[in-house]
Amino acid sequence: MATTLVLVAGATAAVTATPAQAAVACDVTYAANQWTSGQNQGGFTANITLKNTGDPITSWSLAFDFPTTGQRYTPTGWGANWSQSGTRVTGTNMPWNGSLATGASTNIGFNGTWTGSNPSPATFSVNGVTCGATGNAPTVSLTSPTAGQTFTAPATVPITATAADSDGTVAKVDFYQGSTLLGTDTSSPYAYTWSNVAAGSYSITARATDNSGLVTTSAPVGITVSPNSGPALVVSPTTISVPETGTASFGVRLSQAPSANVSVSVARVSGDADLTVSGSATRTFTPSNWNTVQDVTLAAADDDDTTAGSAVFRVSASGYTPVDVTANEADDDVGGDNEYVARFVELYNELHDPANGYFSPEGVPYHSIETFMVEAPDHGHETTSEAYSYYLWLEATYGQVTGDWSKFNAAWASMEKYIIPATADQPTNSFYDPSKPATYAAEYDTINSYPTQIDSSVSVGTDPIAGELQSAYGSRDVYGMHWLLDVDNTYGFGRCGDGTTRPAYINTYQRGPEESVFETIPQPSCDTFAHGGTNGFLDLFIKDSSYAKQWKYTNAPDADARAVQAAYWALTWAKEQNKAGDISATVAKAAKMGDYLRYAMYDKYFKQPGCTSPSCPAGTGKNASNYLLSWYYAWGGATDSNAGWAWRIGSSHNHAGYQNPFAAWALSNVTELRPKSSTGATDWSTSLTRQLQFYTWLQSAEGAIAGGATNSWQGHYATPPSGLPKFHGMTYDWQPVYHDPPSNQWFGFQAWTMDRVAQLYYATGNADAKALLDKWVSWALDNTTINADGSYEIPSTLRWTGQPAGNFSSASGMPPANPGLHVTVVDHTQDVGVAGSYAKVLMYYAARADHAEARDTAKALLDGVWDNRDAEGVSVPETKTDYQRLNDPVYVPAGWSGEMPNGDPINSNSTFMSIRSFYEDDPDWPRVQAFLNGTGSAPVFNYHRFWAQVDVAVALAEYGRLFP
Repeated sequence: MATTLVLVAGATAAVTATPAQAAVACDVTYAANQWTSGQNQGGFTANITLKNTGDPITSWSLAFDFPTTGQRYTPTGWGANWSQSGTRVTGTNMPWNGSLATGASTNIGFNGTWTGSNPSPATFSVNGVTCGATGNAPTVSLTSPTAGQTFTAPATVPITATAADSDGTVAKVDFYQGSTLLGTDTSSPYAYTWSNVAAGSYSITARATDNSGLVTTSAPVGITVSPNSGPALVVSPTTISVPETGTASFGVRLSQAPSANVSVSVARVSGDADLTVSGSATRTFTPSNWNTVQDVTLAAADDDDTTAGSAVFRVSASGYTPVDVTANEADDDVGGDNEYVARFVELYNELHDPANGYFSPEGVPYHSIETFMVEAPDHGHETTSEAYSYYLWLEATYGQVTGDWSKFNAAWASMEKYIIPATADQPTNSFYDPSKPATYAAEYDTINSYPTQIDSSVSVGTDPIAGELQSAYGSRDVYGMHWLLDVDNTYGFGRCGDGTTRPAYINTYQRGPEESVFETIPQPSCDTFAHGGTNGFLDLFIKDSSYAKQWKYTNAPDADARAVQAAYWALTWAKEQNKAGDISATVAKAAKMGDYLRYAMYDKYFKQPGCTSPSCPAGTGKNASNYLLSWYYAWGGATDSNAGWAWRIGSSHNHAGYQNPFAAWALSNVTELRPKSSTGATDWSTSLTRQLQFYTWLQSAEGAIAGGATNSWQGHYATPPSGLPKFHGMTYDWQPVYHDPPSNQWFGFQAWTMDRVAQLYYATGNADAKALLDKWVSWALDNTTINADGSYEIPSTLRWTGQPAGNFSSASGMPPANPGLHVTVVDHTQDVGVAGSYAKVLMYYAARADHAEARDTAKALLDGVWDNRDAEGVSVPETKTDYQRLNDPVYVPAGWSGEMPNGDPINSNSTFMSIRSFYEDDPDWPRVQAFLNGTGSAPVFNYHRFWAQVDVAVALAEYGRLFP
């Protein structure tokens, strides 16, 4: 069997590819007996016969679309698990009728209601294959509108598409807004005019059907309809970065049709005279082309200074309110013309181009441009605290290049608004009792051991930092990011069950180290029992005598630490520009975040390190701290203030990849970043030493860093196997936190964490950091290949043998070497994000140690990544054989049943896809489905992950700064 890699919570997952499934073919007969219960409305019973005309199958999913929006399935059916989303109806097999031999049939059906009319569905599909259809599916793509296009309400939106069929004809093209059918065209050119559109954000798709009944849906195009405030100039973007000796453009159009020609002019009104309009400064708009964007190009002349200039250009026309565009020069004169800074500017502008889709309409960075994405997030248009921390780093680097710090402040403000829970999102913290932080519930290795019983008989320690945090900041609120956000409210939980508010806080992983992303059950962070089962989703994870509606959040410490890291560099560069005052308020918030991040230093239940049974000693203060960054910290409470309780926990599992000694150094040594609490800076000073000891204790004989250590073996303080070494009382674990896949086999963790060590060494000259890097860089370079054509190969999957040399518990000094701990590189990759992070390790090390090979390899990696340019950034093809797991069963205890917000049933027959039926409307679903059915090869994606683009962008700018 083959394996492939997929990012999971900042790591990679190795998943096994199973054999291809049988070829699917089918026939469906549909008969509806209807009745009238009022004028133009009534009910009906649908009787369906599903016949398998292909190879034998062991499970099936039947799907079809009602022809009208007035037809609804009522929650009564037989022979299948039925659900409806929009006009799409899905039925999945019952345990007793999933296996159908060739020629076998099953009779199923449901009851429904109708208004207006009740026509029968035209086409049916089983496991994604259209019944009764053969041949090649048609192709279809939207040509209008364009992604990111803006209209003014009441808008007229011209929608056009091209469609073709290689072995037949296109029967029709349907145009959709979301799941709503707007109109149909049966002849080319395929078009529909959507009139009188109200203000809002919309997603447009075209769905082509050929003469065999095969259907293909286009990639979605997002548009915005703005409220009508009268004739206006529409200018985007209004801030632009222009590389010195280069050019950059912004677009101009009118908000509505004028009665006569309008002449629009562009002129610099203030700022650096080296920034000019390139070419004509006038654009003419007519009553026919008013909605067509015309570009204006700005140029930055070569100069001899080392200062990044800026200028304001005014876009104006008679009778229109002028619009100002701020242009920031990206200076290249630190030692000469700088190609790498120019590349940063180019990639930065692409990340902020609305047409590329990296940000939501609210300005939230998506995990990826693509929606069909199953990694740590289980949908591409979710986002993570990781993405937000990279957003900060991107804007800090932009400030260094241009001197404009407003973008860094805006990124922090967005993070504070959308992914740091506000007081209203954590309403009952006033009831938190630091002497009783939480009630114990065991974790287990296997998913079917859940829900786990709450056990108040197990002692828990006291929380020693809650009081000083409240004293320092005057609030019981926790100031940290929640790790996962449903940006578009794809699941439909909304805020606290309201179903509509976006972005929405959600969670997934809850059930031990064997729960891969393909086995998770999404749930709202605020569970009001509006969705799920009788007790919402709570009784899937926790067993209790009763259940209360509650809120709960989980922090990913590496992301918050990265935010602090970005704030340090922003502060450093702003000081160099005499602009530290521009970001002083934001930097103070980074210090506050670092203060709360100390919760990650504590055992889950504030037990003392060295715990090997549930009855082990509870902590009485700082003796419960391990001073490392564990996998998470979490907090929650009742939604009802009358319930009067709240809780906080740390984590017992410590992964090398999450450590950030650079953030620890900054929080304990940089005045502006020192936390306000009484012991915060001291704790981070201790943590700096402890993290460097941890790395050294885990460094293999070759130089790579092994997994980590745990204070709770198997998650319930079990007695660990004899012979495993201990780090400050915690047991060595080569795969801490999760096992499906092993959590330390991804080279990306090596690059991410050693980037932080390299920055510490670069900024401070720390000798212990240098000793780690001397070995690690040598090992990494030995396993890196730069090919003659400029392409590269870097490590991908790692295998581990042996263990650290022995126990270590000293407060000072470093552990001895580990001659018996070894790493092997199994395979290599061209992953662009990891290459960017790895290049940063090499360049920071090279800049301080004067290491020519590291410097030159960093350059070669960045040049190789740049060769993988496309319209949206940088990417390489990824063959997703791991998507074979999309049909993996999702464990639900026998007898438990409930529903997702869209009606997808949750029960013991659930699979990853069955509780995420919205994926069947994704434009990439047909090729994934063909792979699942065994009729197509593994799908290949060119993904554009936000973090990966930023890692490359920052590496480019930093190479330009370090090696001008």
